[in-house]
Amino acid sequence: MTTVVICGAGGGVGASVAFNLLLSGPGCEVVMVDARANMLRSHLWDLEQVLEQTGVVGASVREGGFDDVVGADVLVVAAAAPLTVNTSRMVYLADNAAVLAPLLSGLGSGWPGTIILVTNPVDPLGTWAARRFGFDRSRLLGYTLNDSLRLRTGIGQALGVAPGAVEAWAVGEHGDLSVPLWERVVVDGRAAELDPHLRSRVEHYIRGWYVRHVALDSGRSSTWTSGVGIARMVRAVVDPGGAELWPASVALRGEYGVEGVTLSVPVVLGGGGMRGIEEWELSRESLEGLRAAAALVREAAGSLE
Repeated sequence: MTTVVICGAGGGVGASVAFNLLLSGPGCEVVMVDARANMLRSHLWDLEQVLEQTGVVGASVREGGFDDVVGADVLVVAAAAPLTVNTSRMVYLADNAAVLAPLLSGLGSGWPGTIILVTNPVDPLGTWAARRFGFDRSRLLGYTLNDSLRLRTGIGQALGVAPGAVEAWAVGEHGDLSVPLWERVVVDGRAAELDPHLRSRVEHYIRGWYVRHVALDSGRSSTWTSGVGIARMVRAVVDPGGAELWPASVALRGEYGVEGVTLSVPVVLGGGGMRGIEEWELSRESLEGLRAAAALVREAAGSLE
């Protein structure tokens, strides 16, 4: 049985990951870890009744601690400083590095599990974690699917097509310097080119999404989107014969002309981690965007050293 440990499970995203893992089958052991014991137990006691209703074979959920972290097959790291009204995920960089340091330092570079890093800003934190703790890049993966999902939503709304009709990818930084791959947009199975007016509408949607959402001052992030996406990513990672294509933030070693930072790129997941990086032929505009994102991430990660 696969053991998935969720650090930060008392928060909305962590609890949503647990919920979706328990529904998605086949069964796995979900271990919830959080310093906020009452918040964790509130979710845990609720999820116990989820299992009573679904009856997924082999599924279980329980509270855990650091001993469970060390024994995880997959460690989902969603622990973070409290959300505030702001205009960039970068405001959390130093505080969230301080949250992650004691957790990751106890694993060691030879730890055999896979980390799915959700805590933001995910690319500078992934870069810092790779440098400081020496994790194998195939087993330190940043969750960045939401950028591509928002791009697909924005395109779908601009074109007036149903959800799920658009295939589109965003790479680069999970933030202001995400790079929409306009050259790879597919609608209803056919390549599609958006005119400048439509691109502008989509850019407005995706560039302003985070600021508009945080301005609601709801105290929550993209709980449901991330919960579904991270649970799917866990399943893709642990599939022994899997070869599923995903956007994820990984340490680059010359791919796309970028060295020494983690950025979101298309990767193949399966067999316990990342099987490889897909190097697509990109437009000059997209490549320039990737390199600008790399410069920002490199500078941000450097501020932690």
